[in-house]
Amino acid sequence: MAMLAQRKANIRLPPEVNRILYVRNLPYKITAEEMYDIFGKYGPIRQIRVGVNTDTKGTAYVVYEDIFDAKNACDHLSGFNVCGRYLIVLYYQQNRAFKKLDKDKKEAELSQLKKKYGVNTPDHSK
Repeated sequence: MAMLAQRKANIRLPPEVNRILYVRNLPYKITAEEMYDIFGKYGPIRQIRVGVNTDTKGTAYVVYEDIFDAKNACDHLSGFNVCGRYLIVLYYQQNRAFKKLDKDKKEAELSQLKKKYGVNTPDHSK
């Protein structure tokens, strides 16, 4: 056990590697129990969140207790076939997840400023 801990201490991981995995292309009917069966083989899991809304169906977040277990699961389960669908397993990146939210917020703020100061410019974003 001490040898395993020492080996893990000497390994440097890339900066994008973290304990949270973002999983896409899941079958819509997959349950959390099935997710625990698939992802639990690679280490203890803290939490699994499966998307239930129309825009989040087929996706899930898997949070591992240990970063090395998450890396192992990501390496082995990317491209894994579940019910005829190949999983896309990525590391969760917070800055990418909220980028669209920030853009929408800034667009709303810009439109309020335009109204406030009476600026009418054509919308060239389309």
